[in-house]
Amino acid sequence: MQRIKQIVLGLLGLIALIVVVGFFLPSEFAIARSTVINAPPERIFAQLDDPRAWKHWTVWNQRDPQMQLSYSGPARGLNAGWQWRSASEGNGEMVFTSIDPNRQLDYTLSFPDMGMRSSGVLRLEASGSGTRLTWTNAGDMGMNPINRYFGLFMDQLVGPDFEAGLANLKRRVEQG
Repeated sequence: MQRIKQIVLGLLGLIALIVVVGFFLPSEFAIARSTVINAPPERIFAQLDDPRAWKHWTVWNQRDPQMQLSYSGPARGLNAGWQWRSASEGNGEMVFTSIDPNRQLDYTLSFPDMGMRSSGVLRLEASGSGTRLTWTNAGDMGMNPINRYFGLFMDQLVGPDFEAGLANLKRRVEQG
């Protein structure tokens, strides 16, 4: 009985240590990926400022073809948005918050089930005969110590999805 008590107290101590350490982890995360697309910025931007176009190049829609999509606001540009419900990709919403045509699109992203919000930017810049597209996303994991552990790995978890999405977009735009 004494041994069981020691094991239980040891496990409770370990859990408490993990939680306490979590409070000291950084709450903010940032992800950034870029690619050069051999096309003028206006051809690329047409795929960015239309929420309905995102399902053709982002990997999340490809991983869950049954994802339920709905749209809000204007069809494209400022305040255009989309919401999704997915058993495998989670539920979320994206809204375009600032537009500089053919140069930059800013958005907010929220996952209400996880209490997480972030903001992102898609920036286009001339690069040789093509256009460099840089996709960034940053957010705050808040006070939840467990979420902060996820924040440590956000770049490794989501970065590959950004890379795959950019590769899909590059193929889509270059094939015209």
